Amino acid sequence: MGEQVGKSPPRVNSRAGEDAPRYREAGVDLDAAERAKAGLKDLVAATRDENTLSDLGSFGGLYLVPPGVRAPVLVASADGVGTKLKVAFLSGRHGTVGRDLVNHCVNDILVQGARPLFFLDYLAVGVMDEDVVTEVVAGVALGCRENGCALLGGETAQMPDFYAAGEYDLAGFVVGVVERDRVLDGSAVRVGDLLVGIASTGLHTNGYTLARRVVFDQLGLGPDDPFPTTGQSVADELLRAHRSYVRSLLPILEGGRVHALAHITGGGIPGNLPRVLGPGLGAVVRRDSWELSPVFGVLQRAGSLSLEEMDRVFNMGVGMIAIVHPAHADGVIDSLRSEGETAWIMGEIEAGQGVRYG
Repeated sequence: MGEQVGKSPPRVNSRAGEDAPRYREAGVDLDAAERAKAGLKDLVAATRDENTLSDLGSFGGLYLVPPGVRAPVLVASADGVGTKLKVAFLSGRHGTVGRDLVNHCVNDILVQGARPLFFLDYLAVGVMDEDVVTEVVAGVALGCRENGCALLGGETAQMPDFYAAGEYDLAGFVVGVVERDRVLDGSAVRVGDLLVGIASTGLHTNGYTLARRVVFDQLGLGPDDPFPTTGQSVADELLRAHRSYVRSLLPILEGGRVHALAHITGGGIPGNLPRVLGPGLGAVVRRDSWELSPVFGVLQRAGSLSLEEMDRVFNMGVGMIAIVHPAHADGVIDSLRSEGETAWIMGEIEAGQGVRYG
């Protein structure tokens, strides 16, 4: 464990006055940590709701299971931002990675029908930079507010011998709830069901090790250079926030019109769609049903990447796939579009195994 310097108070012994200067010389600044923690209070408080029972500084976060849920099932997930953080380091832009983290995590529990209740973050730094810590956590808090969940607590650790100056790691943990009879487990999926694609906002948070190699090494671009064909900077394109589908999909789930959801993350469509298909079920994806975003075309051409490699590494412009009965497809698409989503029929369920492209 690193020193607790974020939402929990740092544990300091009675000789703190003597030991702090030497600790600071070793690379851990407890005073800076305290200032950073004080600056986060308002950010965290803004995410509280009527079920939040603890305040900033508690050793653990307390949250009341919402009343009115007849048979609550808690759904939890954990994830990180990955090497997309390297783009934030290069560009000096740290305000979007917190939203990436929250949105990725809440999408992961959404596919099982859960709405998020609360979130915990873990931020590990080499050297305490109060401005960077505040910018990162502000993004986490914004993501929580946008998704209607409380930022219940977390940890900020200083580990100067572990992380290089100017670098950090960021991970998060979400807990949500769903009625037991509303859990999405893929058991309702049948041959003939349709695949409704919902567009991503770029790469989201996967494939950045390959994307960075293509953009920075092979194309020789910097974060402020124009990204080919898009009219945006490299940083603008690569730091687009991972999209959350909670607000647009939850009302549809409550109507029981969705048989399954697949969050398209690492592994792309071939690696994620089969996770919600039962034995003997496969899917055909109509590649010509949507237009590939320019960023993916640039990466493929500049990196001389095969289409198979692209499919396995990137989301290819599809952030979420809803599996629905054909009778409900048009209504689901209309509902999604009314919430600002780009949605379309991109294929169907068939007898078989895995994903094939038609």
